[in-house]
This record gives sequence, C-alpha cells and structure tokens, in this order.
Amino acid sequence: MIGSDGWTSAVKKETAAALDAHGLIKIRVMSDDRVGREALFRSIADELNAAPIQHIGKLLVLWRPVAAREKAADDDRKPAPRDVKVLKYSKRGGQRPEVRTLRVLGNQRLTSGGQIKRAKPKVVSIKKRSQT
Repeated sequence: MIGSDGWTSAVKKETAAALDAHGLIKIRVMSDDRVGREALFRSIADELNAAPIQHIGKLLVLWRPVAAREKAADDDRKPAPRDVKVLKYSKRGGQRPEVRTLRVLGNQRLTSGGQIKRAKPKVVSIKKRSQT
C-alpha cells in the first residue's frame, strides 16, 4: 500500500520482496490523481523490472517471474517413514477384519502377509566391485 508519503525506499524494498516471493502482487495507491497513479505505475514497473499487468482504479497489479529455487541434494537422506493400514481377516467367516496401522521405515518393506521385513542390501557383483 502506497500512502501519503508516496514511493519511499521502505515501500520499494517490501514490494521487491513480495515480487520475489509471489511473482504477482497488487499494490493499492491512496492518491486521487489518475495521471499521477499511471506515471507511478510505469516508474514502479521500470525500477523493479516487473511487467505492469493492470491498473484498476487505485489498484495496481505487477508481475515478475519468480526465480527457480535450487534444492540442495542430500545424498545421505533416506526415504521418510510411511504409515500403512493392514487388514487381517479372521479365520471365521462372519467377523470383521482387524485393521492395524504399521509404520514402515525407509529400509523396510511390507510383505503380502502383512509383516515388516528389513530390506536386504543390494548385492553387487565382484566384477562391479573391482571397477569402482
């Protein structure tokens, strides 16, 4: 929001931060001068390297593409645990099945019988071991 003080450095800094975070922002200008608002709209777009999208009354809409954030690759990271529901049917036909929720960790797997087994380490051939 641009108040009676106008386009100050603090407002410029907050607008730039909002554009970096969101890409598309709306700015409300509290001035009654339409020509002044249009000039301010163009100058804001030029200063912040943003595209002027729309000017509706006292509302200005600016857009700037958001920079792609790089995700840090963490080689030591393992899969997160997941909760799995397991149905165990009764040997008698008329009863409801028992529902159990099991937590399966990244190094574990769930068998078809509903048991948790640890994953076996991947077997590497002797030939591949000697190549590394």
